[in-house]
Amino acid sequence: MTVTKRQSRLVEEIQEWKEKRNAILLAHNYQIPEIQDIADVLGDSLGLARAAVDTTKDVIVFCGVHFMAETAAILNPEKTVLLPDLEAGCSLADSITVEQLREWKAKHPGAVVVSYVNTTAEVKAESDYCCTSSNAVDIVQSIPKEKEILFLPDMFLGSFVKNETGRENMHIWMGECHVHAGIEPYQVDDVLTQHPEADLLVHPECGCSTSSMYLKSEGVLPKNKTHILSTGNMLKHSKSSQADEFIVATEVGIIHQMEKQNPDKRFMAANPEAVCPFMKMITLEKVLAALKENKHVITVPADTAKQAKLAIERMVSIG
Repeated sequence: MTVTKRQSRLVEEIQEWKEKRNAILLAHNYQIPEIQDIADVLGDSLGLARAAVDTTKDVIVFCGVHFMAETAAILNPEKTVLLPDLEAGCSLADSITVEQLREWKAKHPGAVVVSYVNTTAEVKAESDYCCTSSNAVDIVQSIPKEKEILFLPDMFLGSFVKNETGRENMHIWMGECHVHAGIEPYQVDDVLTQHPEADLLVHPECGCSTSSMYLKSEGVLPKNKTHILSTGNMLKHSKSSQADEFIVATEVGIIHQMEKQNPDKRFMAANPEAVCPFMKMITLEKVLAALKENKHVITVPADTAKQAKLAIERMVSIG
């Protein structure tokens, strides 16, 4: 990636302001390349939540989407958490409201609620556990088998977890990430036909994840080359694998980091149009403005934060 003089100046200013503010910059794997390249910590939702807990900095600049910054604010009420663009939302988080969750819980009294981290603070406050794609299986397995489970809001991740754990008493909310849902089985098949020796890396939120699990179990997809992984584990696998080519079924932003870490390997998007517009909203200019002007401060009401914190802390500690 070619860096312009303007970008270089912006990066220098950002570094200066980070020192002035005693700030850390956390960025998700789906951010634009310029943001990934200046992050102090780059990772998936779980890795970034853990980094937010561990930091000793006074200010956290969160380059991700709104629910991620909320999570950091809940875990660090004494720190300033900044989201450079307030419009950076999440279609998956919007697929369930706290009112809908309360109604669902009322129909299943006593059930354990496991909420994907892609949810609002209010939904987390009504949950027993939060999880990410990297530890959802571990969290469900930690719950006594006789306990009924309400898993929300992603139906594809829920189906993956139910299949992996064999939990028949697990109910799944019918929500989806519009970007991941748009990665369909035929698209994976098309790329696999052209690159039959490639490792297939599938995020469990994808519309193709269920068929990939089934085809893997039936031997149609090679078991040693088909992997259902979180973004963090995709990066780990691409570094450790002996394969030369990889088909990546998730938001395309992660490919920048894969190519950066593995310059001799080739990475192909299962669907090149799998781009989350919310994840692309944060720019170098907005990060600098956030540091200089203290915008936008993300806060969560104390009562909501207190209720949500236990579920989030369970997420951070498991897996």
